[in-house]
Amino acid sequence: KTGTLTKGRPELTDLIVTGGFDRTEILRHVASLETLSEHPIAEAIVAAAEKDGLALTAPQRFEATPGYGISGIVEGRKVLVGADRALSKAGIAIDHFAGNARQLGDEGKSPLYAAIDGTLAAIIAVADPIKPTSRSAIAALHEQGLKVAMITGDNARTAQAIARQLGIDEVVAEVLPEGKVEAIKRLRANGRKLAFVGDGINDAPALAEADVGLAVGTGTDIAIESADVVLMSGDLRGVSTALAISRATIRNIKQNLFWAFAYNATLVPVAAGAAFPFTGTLLSPALAAGAMALSSVFVLANALRLRSFGAPAGSEAGASGAPLELEYAK
Repeated sequence: KTGTLTKGRPELTDLIVTGGFDRTEILRHVASLETLSEHPIAEAIVAAAEKDGLALTAPQRFEATPGYGISGIVEGRKVLVGADRALSKAGIAIDHFAGNARQLGDEGKSPLYAAIDGTLAAIIAVADPIKPTSRSAIAALHEQGLKVAMITGDNARTAQAIARQLGIDEVVAEVLPEGKVEAIKRLRANGRKLAFVGDGINDAPALAEADVGLAVGTGTDIAIESADVVLMSGDLRGVSTALAISRATIRNIKQNLFWAFAYNATLVPVAAGAAFPFTGTLLSPALAAGAMALSSVFVLANALRLRSFGAPAGSEAGASGAPLELEYAK
């Protein structure tokens, strides 16, 4: 979801503290810890603190657990920031914010929690704007008769809210980074073919596992190296374009094979004299060579029709008239 369906540039929208904690102090401690994180959510929290003019301090200790959150020591206090599973793992109850979490999730925001010295301190919400092209990209895939699933580490309520906005068919939420490959295997059950689109470091194993891996060109190098196809512009509408041009190419190959075999199956026996006993017809070597050349010209002309390929409506090229920007990596 993040960086593929959404812009990957979340913004801090809510910070609600429990009794006994000060909002400014919590934001300062959390943002100070997040300065050592490279996650887009960390950047959003740090940006919000800087916008408020807060002075941040360097953490004395920092630890990041992929799929859970981060922890460390800030100004002598133990700070933990992460998803609900991170606090559950630390034995910290989050029931106090159950109602807030439901509301934020229904609004499509991703709720996080902050704990100070082992005590629940705040619920933090960030919203990652959906890319303007995501809705039309999903619609174009549906028009091609495909089903679309979203795999995300976000909580289920937030994921379902995003899926409703985009018209996504299936949602696999709360997936840890190492669980994406297993999620793909489940989605691929019953013989279904699966194409996976991703952009991050954690997407690389899933891109390699899928029947077809498509990497967003604006993503990480390791994701691009693991993919079969790279969407050079980073526009998700290129997925439907890639599928359409691939289908057109296979259709063209089948047409060429059919006509080449039909042409040769008919004329090679005539050139060999098979019709002479019945009709007295013979084909001179010069005419046979000309017919063979004509066969090659026909196949080549049919293949060149792909130069006038028209991208489906709603796809990257179909919507903007821009040239096709796909790179087949393998």
